[in-house]
Amino acid sequence: MKYILLIYGDEAIDAQMSEAEQQQQYQEYFDYTAALRDSGAYVEGEALREVKTATTVRVRDGKTTTTDGPFAETKEQLGGYYVIDCNNLDEAIEWAAKIPGAKTGSIEVRPIVDFG
Repeated sequence: MKYILLIYGDEAIDAQMSEAEQQQQYQEYFDYTAALRDSGAYVEGEALREVKTATTVRVRDGKTTTTDGPFAETKEQLGGYYVIDCNNLDEAIEWAAKIPGAKTGSIEVRPIVDFG
């Protein structure tokens, strides 16, 4: 079954990191991604640009409107994701717990619907 692991974190924390701390975190993500690939569970994954670059689109009564930023203001922002293929939710949770961002943020694990 495929799962998406949504990585949430506080961009303000990342902005306060030194260059060395940022490089260490990148290396942790590179190592995690390599382990995920080696296991065969990796499907895809990407990092996202800062939330200030987001645009929210809504259509109401046939009219499209756009606003800067995400729909809701929260302390944590969506920073990236992985799509993985696992045997079950327990395995997906194990992988989610290994994501470096889980140490300071949160990881949302959601099954992906297979429309066949």
